[in-house]
Amino acid sequence: MAETNLSQIMALRENSLGELKTKYEELFPAQKAPSNNKVFLWRKITYRLQELEYGGISAEAQSKIQQLIQQYDPINNKALRPDAAIEKQPKKKDLSRDKRLPIPGTVITKEYKGIKLQIKILGAGFEYNGKIYKSLTAIAKEVTGAHWNGYLFFNL
Repeated sequence: MAETNLSQIMALRENSLGELKTKYEELFPAQKAPSNNKVFLWRKITYRLQELEYGGISAEAQSKIQQLIQQYDPINNKALRPDAAIEKQPKKKDLSRDKRLPIPGTVITKEYKGIKLQIKILGAGFEYNGKIYKSLTAIAKEVTGAHWNGYLFFNL
C-alpha cells in the first residue's frame, strides 16, 4: 500500500464518529453509515479505500466463493438459497435436544483433579462410568460433590 494511503488510513483512526460517518457517505454514495461504532466504520472505510486503490474481488474469485459456500457450508447456504431450505415435508423439531450438545456418540473428555472423565453423549442422556444420567449437571455434581452448570463444567 502506498505510504500516503497508509497514513490516510491511520489518520482516520483519530477521527470523530461524525467525521467517520461523513467519510463513509463519501465513499459509499446513497448509503447512510450503518453503525455508530467507530471501529466498525473505520474498518469499512479502510477496506473501501484499499478496494478503490487495488480493485475489489474479481468476478472469478466471487463465483468460486459462492461455489464453495454451496458445496461446504450447510448452514449459511440455506440463507443464500431459500428454495433449498424449504423441505417438502416439514420435520418436527426435537425440542428436547440442546443445540450446544455434540452429536450422539461423541465422547467428551475432561481432566478434573487428576482424574480423566469420559462422558459419552447418547440420544437421550449421557453415559459416565457405565451409568446413564439425564443431564451433564448431574454428572458434574457426582464428580465434584457441588452443584455445577454441566455445560460450563464441560466447556460446551
